[in-house]
Amino acid sequence: MKKGSRSEKELKKFAKKAINITQDGKRRLALSKMGLITVPRFLLKMSDLNELDLSRNQIQKLPEAMGALISLTSLDLHSNKLESLPESIGSLIGLTHLNLANNCLTSASLPSSLGLLCNLKSLNLGLNQIDELPSTLEQLEVLQELGLFDNCFTEVPEFVPNLQNLIKLNLERNPYTEAQSEEKLDEKEELYLVDENSLCKGCLQKCRTEEREILRNERKEEKIPEKPEECEEERKRFAGLMTPNSVAAVTQDVWRIRRKL
Repeated sequence: MKKGSRSEKELKKFAKKAINITQDGKRRLALSKMGLITVPRFLLKMSDLNELDLSRNQIQKLPEAMGALISLTSLDLHSNKLESLPESIGSLIGLTHLNLANNCLTSASLPSSLGLLCNLKSLNLGLNQIDELPSTLEQLEVLQELGLFDNCFTEVPEFVPNLQNLIKLNLERNPYTEAQSEEKLDEKEELYLVDENSLCKGCLQKCRTEEREILRNERKEEKIPEKPEECEEERKRFAGLMTPNSVAAVTQDVWRIRRKL
C-alpha cells in the first residue's frame, strides 16, 4: 500500500465491515480507490467472496494465490497498473464478469489459462497494449461481451467469429478500425435506385436535375461530347428508377437496388 494509506491491519478491519450482501445474495467487497499497490494478503483467504472490486488502485501484479478465490463471479481490476496476469486466474472458473481495462497488459502477459474461464460472459480488455489474444479464448463458449477498444489490434482475432454467443464486440480505436475508417472515406459513393412513383413531384424534379448534372460531369472528366440522345439512353437503362437521396418516401426500401458507381 501507498505511504500514508491504511495499514493492512486497518484495511482488514475496514474490509470486514465493507462487505455487502447484494439483492441476489452475493457477498460483495469494494476496495476501489484505496491506494493499493499490491493485493492485501488477508483478501486471499476470503474464499467466500462472490464479487470483488479492486479498481482504481495502483496494483502492478496479482499473486498466484488469487486462484484461491474460487467463489468469485465478478472481478473488477480496471484502472490499475497491471503488467501481467498469473496462470492461476484460470482457476476462477465461477467468474462471469472480468474487467481488466485501463492497465498495462500486453499480448505476452495474457496467460492461456484465461480460456479456462468457462462461465465468463463479459471480458473487458480495453485500454491496454494488446495486439493479439491467446487462441484458448475460443473456448469461452458463453462469452457475450468482449471489449478490445483502445489497443493495438491490426485485425480481428481469428477465433472471434467462432464465439457463437458473442453479442457485443468493441474494437474501436485500434489500428484495424482506423484503417477501416480510412477505407470508407476512400470508397466511391453508392447509388440507390427507387421507383419514381415513391417520390413526390419536387423530389423527382430534384433527382432528375442531379442525374443530369452527374452525367454531365462524367462526360467532362472523360472528355466525351454531350449528346441529348445518349442522356435519354442512359435513363432507359433503368426505366422508372431514380436516385432518391435522403428525400425519398419511406417505401423506398421496397425498391432499393444497390449498384456501385
